[in-house]
Amino acid sequence: MAKLSELDHEFASYAATEAGKLLLEIRDGNHGLDASSPDLGTFGDTQSHELLIKLISDQFPDDVILSEEGIVDNSRLSKDRVWIIDPLDGTHEYCIKNRSDWAVHVALSNNGIPEVGAVALPSLGKIYSTFRPPHPPSASDTIRIIYSRTRSVPVAEFLSEELNGDLFRMGSAGAKAMAVINGDADIYVHSGGQYEWDNCAPVAVAFASGIHASRLDGSPLRYNQKDLFVPDLLICRKDLADPVLTLLG
Repeated sequence: MAKLSELDHEFASYAATEAGKLLLEIRDGNHGLDASSPDLGTFGDTQSHELLIKLISDQFPDDVILSEEGIVDNSRLSKDRVWIIDPLDGTHEYCIKNRSDWAVHVALSNNGIPEVGAVALPSLGKIYSTFRPPHPPSASDTIRIIYSRTRSVPVAEFLSEELNGDLFRMGSAGAKAMAVINGDADIYVHSGGQYEWDNCAPVAVAFASGIHASRLDGSPLRYNQKDLFVPDLLICRKDLADPVLTLLG
């Protein structure tokens, strides 16, 4: 396993912030496109990807990068340090004027473990990262369960019934995970599949913030795997992990 430094954590936060600034400029029409353009999401994704690739390659030329918008190079499988990025998480929300539930994910997997990560929520002017992770949220009176804005998630409905919880929908996986970290939600649950770039950075920030993250069966999340598909995900307050996993068991 490679040795990490504070620079890794600080850089992830910086890179996600810079990509978020660029995406805001694009969304505001400063690059010839705005929220009314059908090409906005594709253009934003591409430009954010190119910026992040340059920033990471310049700072860490020996590291490998795995991006949603890039070509998957399986030489990464022999490397400990692999940057896993989602240049624009929540493209649909990004393309809807005044929606803030989209994000930029920058993470560093170290021998499969998500040790470094940053999630920028540019529309809210917020960055959550392992560089200066927030404290764990306090317990709430009513359990709030957050899940996909665009698809049915039966496991979320099941947990809501069993825990007498309230259900909330939101876009980006990063935005949903950060809602748990900042105390706006208590449980984020997903089934139906994601890819590593969808949740590596959110999981890294969750771990650094004292939040539980795992598969729905409680098994650990590992990254830079040959198969990049992640079937399901649970991010929740630590005190809720055992009750939730028992219900799902």
